Amino acid sequence: MLSLIGLGLNDEKDLTLRGIEEAKSADKIYLDLYTGIWNGNLKKLEKIVGKKIERVNRAELEENSKKIIDEAKNKKVAILVQGDPLVATTHTSLMLEARKNKIKTKIIHNASIVSAIAETGLHIYKFGPTVTIPFPEKTKGQLPESVYETIKANKERGLHTLCLLDIVVEKEKNARCMTPYEAMKILLELEEKKKEKVFTKETEIVVFEKIGSGSSPKFGKVNELIKKKFDVPAVLIIPGKLHFTEKEFLENL
Repeated sequence: MLSLIGLGLNDEKDLTLRGIEEAKSADKIYLDLYTGIWNGNLKKLEKIVGKKIERVNRAELEENSKKIIDEAKNKKVAILVQGDPLVATTHTSLMLEARKNKIKTKIIHNASIVSAIAETGLHIYKFGPTVTIPFPEKTKGQLPESVYETIKANKERGLHTLCLLDIVVEKEKNARCMTPYEAMKILLELEEKKKEKVFTKETEIVVFEKIGSGSSPKFGKVNELIKKKFDVPAVLIIPGKLHFTEKEFLENL
């Protein structure tokens, strides 16, 4: 059997009772943290579930997933995943592979960034396609024009855009997150190149840092927020056409 258990957004305290029960019943527990920066403590997490937990990296869940699939044929294997386990497509692929091998699967859902952004007051059903703003080294110094085009298309349809900021967590000790400042600089550079008034210094945006930790989203113009220091991980949200209730909520953040 293969179970995917959502860890929630911030630390080990976000693990649900159902998630704890499922982890306690597993023969082997893996912890996947490569899709985000987790603020929890592994030792405390092990104490909660009463078992040893082994960290896995991207390669072990993607290219070398056969090991986990083979284990799940004869044992109860659980994988703890930050946020909700099916927000990352890697885990959907893992579940599909398990089912193709006639292995029973189970999902224990939890909070994710997709639901948590409702704390901004923006209506979830009015979000268009999400974008990820990559570190310049990942695009060989080229500006990510597809990001700009997606934001533009969303705006034309009156939709909000969730901008995920790039992370590098392959090496735990060197883990780093793109800051809101870096993301805004990239988007302003794109605007300077494209000149279509999609993201200017006067554009009103939302910055939401360390979601799930008790922090509050911040709303304002780019030229105001770019001067502020935010914790990471964080996201940017570029609102589309605002309903009057959304506008009122944002103005009272």
